[in-house]
Amino acid sequence: MPEIVIAPVATGMSPRFAPVFDPYDGSEIGRVPQHVPADVDRILDRARVGFALSSAMSRFQRHTVLERASALLAERADAAAELIVREAGKTVRQARKEVRRAVTTLSLSAEAARSNAGEVIPFDAFEGSERRRGWFTREPLGIILAITPYNDALNLVAHKLGPALAAGNAVILKPSQATPLTAQFLVDVLVDAGAPDEIITVVHGDRHLAQALIAVREIRMVSFTGGFATGEAIARGAGLKRLAMELGGNAPVVVFGDADVPAAVEACVSGAFWAAGQNCVGVQRVLVQREIYEEFRERFAAASALLQAGDPAAETTDVGPMISTAAAERAERLVADAVAAGAVVLAGDRREGSVFWPTVLESVPVSCEVWADEAFAPIVMLQPFDDEDEAVALANDVEYGLHAAVFTRDLNRALRVAESLEAGGVMINDSSDYRVDGMPFGGAKYGSMGREGVRFAFEEMTQPKVVCIST
Repeated sequence: MPEIVIAPVATGMSPRFAPVFDPYDGSEIGRVPQHVPADVDRILDRARVGFALSSAMSRFQRHTVLERASALLAERADAAAELIVREAGKTVRQARKEVRRAVTTLSLSAEAARSNAGEVIPFDAFEGSERRRGWFTREPLGIILAITPYNDALNLVAHKLGPALAAGNAVILKPSQATPLTAQFLVDVLVDAGAPDEIITVVHGDRHLAQALIAVREIRMVSFTGGFATGEAIARGAGLKRLAMELGGNAPVVVFGDADVPAAVEACVSGAFWAAGQNCVGVQRVLVQREIYEEFRERFAAASALLQAGDPAAETTDVGPMISTAAAERAERLVADAVAAGAVVLAGDRREGSVFWPTVLESVPVSCEVWADEAFAPIVMLQPFDDEDEAVALANDVEYGLHAAVFTRDLNRALRVAESLEAGGVMINDSSDYRVDGMPFGGAKYGSMGREGVRFAFEEMTQPKVVCIST
């Protein structure tokens, strides 16, 4: 693949360029411009033009562009997957699945453009309003700032752009500095499908650029997926505008004694180590009822040890590199700190450059960082419990909950525990990392605001307008 060079967002800019590296072998695969706060006025000028064009498009036109984009992305799936492998380090099998999901996300967005237009209001159902008729429509907010992470470099960008365009907004897109080329690939697909070029303004830069954009009064919404510290900083700097944030999780999985142990092991191994553990709904804490703990532990450790780590382009690789050597070194430190506090390593705890082998721990003190916070690494912890109340207490003993999972054959217990778990979603007899792109997606407690999932993001990115006619 030749090196990719992205041009500045507008004429008159002469920014410096930053390299983009392959996380597996460290080679340079592209360069992107680095915009600065002084560029914000030009960025906004372009976005204003984009909003005028986007809001003037009919719902049919928006639907048509998004449906064409979905089809075009499917046609270009191999190229998209190859870019994800090289830029994000996902294995080729995982990259192909991400592309398929992004195709679906765009298709769902196309449908939202056509169908989620508003509702009739029954004014005449209320005394004194018998001679009134009316409705509400869903109108675009205006300019939306979308800030996206590296771990789903294509599909999470699609989850910002698809609903925003379906609703008639313009977007200033700031993708992760680690994966800007994949984001640009999707933007190019949308433009080739007929989206006016100015509707999406792609910018690149450090936190100073982000802070300058977040503070702009004219930007009506910030949609952010990323870490807690950054989310707090955005909330402090945004002022009075709509915020939608997905800030990660620390997924607990509760495995009861009556569960299908082999099936639970298979699902949890997949859920723990998908995308090298860089997955906000990935399995992190597995709570296993004591009566089956020994069997589960042996099966889980053995299955984890069989996973092949290394070159993400190889069809046989199960776990590719982390996004950088620094990220892998952080994972190594998390494990070392836990071991120093008394944890036991059952598998893994090996690093070569940016590759960190799937690692299984037990006896991790709850005071350890790897227990309390999101690991975002191929690290999973096993912990026995005795009864349901203890399991729920352990599962909920973190400040945030995105997804959780329960394995049991007892439907009553499954529903009872699902109701008790403090999470945005509970998967029953499945991994916590299960998600379809049409479901509401977000967290509970501290750390999440709003919901993604195409229909729900579309509603976040619109505002109702009431029309009432007195007859």
